[in-house]
Parts: sequence; structure tokens; C-alpha cells
Amino acid sequence: MNLSRRRKLSSHVETSSMNDIMFFLMLFFLIVSTMVNPNVIKLLLPNARSGKAVMKQTINISVNESGQYFIDRQPVDPAVLEQELGRRVQGEENTTVVLRVDASLNVQKLVDILEIGNRLKIKMVMATQAQK
Repeated sequence: MNLSRRRKLSSHVETSSMNDIMFFLMLFFLIVSTMVNPNVIKLLLPNARSGKAVMKQTINISVNESGQYFIDRQPVDPAVLEQELGRRVQGEENTTVVLRVDASLNVQKLVDILEIGNRLKIKMVMATQAQK
């Protein structure tokens, strides 16, 4: 006669620290979500029946190390750069031109493009590379 009792195996997962982990995750996401855009003023804006979304248009002007000019990856002769740029921004509002000039070129090419933008009254931004 076999009188030994069978032992049941039971698996148990300890979940007492799960509450702490969830609390820290919630706290982390609350802090990060406020840091994403800290300069926001919460307003209840009035409704409008008609409205249009304003998209900023950007145009890229690039000058490579050999002095070739490009507008949005299309080669352009430097003599007609002002006319081509004026044609592209004609009738557009909030157009920003991003200047990408090779670092090996002299500053005069950059100044010439900035003068063209000044005559056309276009907002221009120079693209740079972050220091390593």
C-alpha cells in the first residue's frame, strides 16, 4: 500500500514590484510629455466656419564644391538664379529658402545668394552641420 502523498507543483510569479514599475513608467511619461513642448499656452480657440491650413513651403538652394548651383536638386545657371527663384516663390506666402553651401567655397557665393533673397524679400536659412 502506497501512502505517500503526491506533491503538486505550483508556479507562482511575484508581482509585488509590478506596481512600482508601472508608477515609475507613468511618472516618466508625464514628465516627458510636458517637456516635449514646454512653451504651450492652453487656449480654447473660437470656431470658424471656413478656414485653410497654411503650410510652409521650403526651397533648397545648394552649391557644391565645384560651384554648381541647384534649386531642389535641379541644376541652375548662376546667371538666372534670381529669375528662377523669383518664379518659384511667385504667389507663395511663407516661403523659406534653405541654403546649403559647401564649406570649402568662399563666403562671396553665400553673400550673393543672400542678396538675391533680400531683393526678393524671401526668408533664408543657412543649413549647417553639428560639431562632432
